[in-house]
Amino acid sequence: METLRKTYKWEVVGLLWGISLFNYADRQAIFSVFPLLEKEFGLTPVQLGLLGSSFAWVYGLCSPLAGIVVDRVRRVSAILGGLAIWSVICTATAVSRGFGTLLFFRAAEGLGECFYFPASMSLLGGYHAPTTRSRAMGLHQTSVYAGTILGGFFAGLIGQRYGWRWSFITFGGLGMLYAVVLRPLLIEPPRASTPAPAPLKGLAAIWREPAARFLAMAFLLANFVAVVLLAWMPKYLYDKFGLSLAMAGLAATLYVQLASLAGSAAGGWLADTWQRRRRGGRIGVQAIGILAGAPFVVLCGLTSSTRWLLVALTAWGLCKGLYDANIFASVYDVVPAEVRGSAAGAMNAIGWVGGGTAPLAIGWLSQRWGLGPAIALTATVYVLASGCLLAAAINAGRPARRAAP
Repeated sequence: METLRKTYKWEVVGLLWGISLFNYADRQAIFSVFPLLEKEFGLTPVQLGLLGSSFAWVYGLCSPLAGIVVDRVRRVSAILGGLAIWSVICTATAVSRGFGTLLFFRAAEGLGECFYFPASMSLLGGYHAPTTRSRAMGLHQTSVYAGTILGGFFAGLIGQRYGWRWSFITFGGLGMLYAVVLRPLLIEPPRASTPAPAPLKGLAAIWREPAARFLAMAFLLANFVAVVLLAWMPKYLYDKFGLSLAMAGLAATLYVQLASLAGSAAGGWLADTWQRRRRGGRIGVQAIGILAGAPFVVLCGLTSSTRWLLVALTAWGLCKGLYDANIFASVYDVVPAEVRGSAAGAMNAIGWVGGGTAPLAIGWLSQRWGLGPAIALTATVYVLASGCLLAAAINAGRPARRAAP
């Protein structure tokens, strides 16, 4: 491999940051135009929920395969190929003329995007040792929040002015252009000189290690709540508070995601510090974030005050960021280094197949109780997740098989 600048390990964080931004902008765009889709195609809340869940289920089910592939091919190729594929699918969504084709393209986009996180987390793990890993992944995580804001606001703005189809054409076209720009800039780091892991070894590593099992369950539960926020909050604000599509998309994402950005940066720094003092320190930061966020989930769903809603969204986002910054860094502390890609794929499968039921479940509950109470109810899921994280922290502190740095 060519000699790299000492700063390249941080430059690669910036390059991947842009890809992840498109990853989340593309997947968030559809939620901001739910009211337009509901009107044009006559969709029910359950059908709208299926649009969110179909992406999550395909994304999750294909993630183990993506992780296995990532451990065997150049990670840069997987990243850039995935970006090009999901951007093409995003653009093609504009040709939908009914619920069936819309559902197909939404699910297919999950297949394109599932390669990105296993490959990018493995790439960052190759450039960053444990001393900087949480900071690097925490900084990368901020792209998720920026992309969610970008997708939420501009999809709503473009949709209300030019129609929902132009939202997908815009984001998909920009993603394809970025893939071309990045091709000469991303460089593959060397791998450890070990044979390629057996298929499903990442999932087996998670199953064997008690701390990893609890982390995976916590991810499923925390992701359930996060997907509710992404999928239903724009429509909730549009229906209950009478905001325009653009402002509903912006308000549903801006406060949460900016706060999450700050929380993620702080969570990465705090986790690296605590991990040096005690095994399981990263997980402790995650547990605090999730448990502290539960009351604000309740407030979001039940308040009738715009002011308190914005306070709750901001506080929820800050707590969420503490958790998000350490999702993969915590797992990498307890699984072997050679299966990082497949372990990340297994985590995504567990988190998105299980957590991906959230849009459909909340759509069904909203028909009976209303959307606000259904959202508030998910606070109980956060409490369960915090219990899993505490159990993971206890097990991570016990002498056992330790992952290589």
